[in-house]
Amino acid sequence: MGLSDEHVCYIIKDLHQRGIVAEDIQDEIIDHVCSSVEDEMRGGKKFAEAYQLTITRFGHSEGLLRVQKEVVIAENRNATIMLKNYLLIAIRNLRKNSFYTGINIAGLAVGISTCMVIVLYLLHELSYDRHHAAADRIYRVDCEIKFGPNHLRLAVAPGPMAEALRNDYPEVEASARFWNVGSMLFRRTDQNFKEQHTAFADSSVFSVFTIPLIQGNPKSALTEPYTMVISERTAEKYFPGENPVGQTLIVENKDNYKITGVYEDMPLTSHFQLDLMLSLVSNDYNKDPNWLSNNFSTYVKLRKGADVKGLGEKMPQMVEKYAGPQARLALGKDFTMEKFKAAGNKLEWTFRPLTDIHLHSDLTAELGTNSDIVYIYLLSAIALFILGIACINFMNMSTARSANRAKEVGVRKVMGSLRGHLIRQFLTESILLTAASFVLALLLAWIELPYFNGLAQMELSLPFGDRNFWLLVLAGIVLIGMLAGLYPSFFLSAFKPVNVLKGHVSLGMRSGLVRSALVVFQFSISIFLIIATLAVNSQLNFIQNKKLGFTKDQIIIIKDAYALENQIQGFKEEVLKDNKVISGTISGFLPVTGTNRNDNTYWPEGMQPTQENMVSLQCWRVDLDYVKTLGMKIKEGRDFSLEFPSDSGAVILNESAARLFGYADAPLGRKISTFGRDTTPLQDQAERTYENYPIIGIVEDFHFESLKQNITPVALFLRKSTGLVSFRFAATHANDVIQSIESVWEKMAPNMPFSYSFLDEDFAKMYEAEQRLGRVFVIFAGLAIIIACLGLFALTAFTAEQRTKEIGIRKVLGATISNIVFLLSKEFGKLILIAFVIASPAAGYGVKWWLTGYTYKVELGPGLYLIAGGIAIVIAWLTMGFQSIKAASSDPVRSLRSE
Repeated sequence: MGLSDEHVCYIIKDLHQRGIVAEDIQDEIIDHVCSSVEDEMRGGKKFAEAYQLTITRFGHSEGLLRVQKEVVIAENRNATIMLKNYLLIAIRNLRKNSFYTGINIAGLAVGISTCMVIVLYLLHELSYDRHHAAADRIYRVDCEIKFGPNHLRLAVAPGPMAEALRNDYPEVEASARFWNVGSMLFRRTDQNFKEQHTAFADSSVFSVFTIPLIQGNPKSALTEPYTMVISERTAEKYFPGENPVGQTLIVENKDNYKITGVYEDMPLTSHFQLDLMLSLVSNDYNKDPNWLSNNFSTYVKLRKGADVKGLGEKMPQMVEKYAGPQARLALGKDFTMEKFKAAGNKLEWTFRPLTDIHLHSDLTAELGTNSDIVYIYLLSAIALFILGIACINFMNMSTARSANRAKEVGVRKVMGSLRGHLIRQFLTESILLTAASFVLALLLAWIELPYFNGLAQMELSLPFGDRNFWLLVLAGIVLIGMLAGLYPSFFLSAFKPVNVLKGHVSLGMRSGLVRSALVVFQFSISIFLIIATLAVNSQLNFIQNKKLGFTKDQIIIIKDAYALENQIQGFKEEVLKDNKVISGTISGFLPVTGTNRNDNTYWPEGMQPTQENMVSLQCWRVDLDYVKTLGMKIKEGRDFSLEFPSDSGAVILNESAARLFGYADAPLGRKISTFGRDTTPLQDQAERTYENYPIIGIVEDFHFESLKQNITPVALFLRKSTGLVSFRFAATHANDVIQSIESVWEKMAPNMPFSYSFLDEDFAKMYEAEQRLGRVFVIFAGLAIIIACLGLFALTAFTAEQRTKEIGIRKVLGATISNIVFLLSKEFGKLILIAFVIASPAAGYGVKWWLTGYTYKVELGPGLYLIAGGIAIVIAWLTMGFQSIKAASSDPVRSLRSE
């Protein structure tokens, strides 16, 4: 039955009391069994005989079943008693050693709360776009173009593609497009509002995505020109308490759009956030037949069971069928896709799963700002590392204090406890301590979340009302308690009672390799995170201080300048009357993301356009004061000037463009050519016209995208662009300049929202992800150090406690406080140096891998690693020093008396 002798004795007595055993043989059985308990301890054989006698005397099967039932009842009763005993002893031990218990609970609580917050973040990130009913069948069409020196990876596709996919391939059930996603002006009355989350959309978006309409019919909502659907919050904003369907909003101060539906606010876990969707059929661009132009975010929903891989293999046929003929018209009859590819070029359309976009896509023309799967991996590792450090604290303290519990283990084994009982006892203590840590961790996580939300720009919360959350908490208590307590339980329960009670305790890991290795592991992780923190912040400082080719400071950008219409030049001139404003420029094209971009192909004058000589240029429309206002440097030639009326037909190139045209030497006076304004690549060559632009200046290369990318060719043209007006101002007068500009705006554009930003702030926003990563590393590196130091603090205190007599003798023999401090600190100091040696190359590899994403990056020397090691050593020494100095300063007489 698997019961001890004591248990069987108890059962027989219980059977006797219940009258189950025959009256005439009660005494014989009871005496025989109960006396056999002592004999069995000495290796006797009477127990088996007594048990057999008990079964034989019942005489029939029913009696045997009744005995077995009593055995089970006794086992259950005993298990309950033992559990109560485990809990009672665990609580006593934890209370007895309250200092070390507090250290363990605090460390585990910090580690667990950090894990909770990170897990909430990970679950949020991994849930993107999964709210759509057919999320597993929806794909976005991506485009990759490599043409000569130009290499583009786009999240947009040609306008005709959505319809062609739907018509040509039976695998495609539905398709939809978004176009011109961004900000627009809307008004119901005289007051305009700038809405940031707007787009033109096909009526089929409701067939592809799950966008529930509260009002309106999804089949007809966007089928007619000048109709729109709006989100619930937008409806409440413009039509509070009213039914918006059938009413109109004025868009961009000119077009009336009728509202045909209201949809539920899009979840935060959607990779596109739209509050107003206008019918795409309202715009003639909707019918653009050009397969060589990519401007539409295109999505397809496949039929159930359709093979997306097989569909992707058919895309080269679509390139040949639709893009090939148009490319042949643009580049000449000799053009073939075979020659195009043989020259190292590429035109490729691929399908990206909807649920992969948020974490795996970082292309040009994304519908919104995506995250990066790298951050998921990093934060997952950080969460595990921090929890691991906290668990190691528990393991270290349990094994380090093994001598204190050795006699307890020995006595309990002599009294009959099995090793399994002891393991369960120690695991109970571990789980009980973990449960207390979880209670504190929940409180800490609740406090931490608002700060984390501010850092990550999210709205995460602990799901206290979710039953599954509490099941996970319970599972976490058991799992972490087992992980943290498993090794100490097996280690402590392995002591031999004879050796322990004689005082011959093999302390093993108390000062052995395993505990040392765990300390090294803790500080290796901490130093790794410190190095990563310093590296990320060094790269951010490099970005902020790098010579960009333009001056970003003290420039204010006035948004939505097109609202001024024909008064825009007068607005600029009026603002410039303020002597605190140095200069101003009118252009929607600025060297920060989120402003206008436009590209076109050019080639050296006098040549026929071919795939070998065509260069894709960023074509920026600027005014006479653009270069001066942005502080750009003219390397050769001159800036645009009123003294040269012909400058309206001239161009200024950056250095990269000049090199690609082969004009690196003596570029001035040479010309570049492109198709005439009324000419398209789809026309026959005989019908085409061409335009030639003389080069009047070369501007120094400047960064206008992230430093992750190379500087690409840019051409500046003297043309109107009314999107933005930028002003350079004196450094000490920012507030006065803002008020001055706003007053001019209100005179010239009443009822129009006044919106502005600063160029340096817009530049910094390009690196928000890196800035968040830097702050995250600072926080988590700090937490890792704190938790590791909590364990080191406790270990140092325990070491000092165990060496009280030695310290007293050394002081009596003349040792100074500094000698004692060095003695107590050097063992752990060596471990931290080993951790530094291990962490440095690992961190160096990780930092190098992260920096590969940047074309322009900081050079990290050995100084950074030495600083990180120095930080860890200083913090650890301060932690150890407190306890060491306290022990070294104690009265040796009192120390020796205590021994």
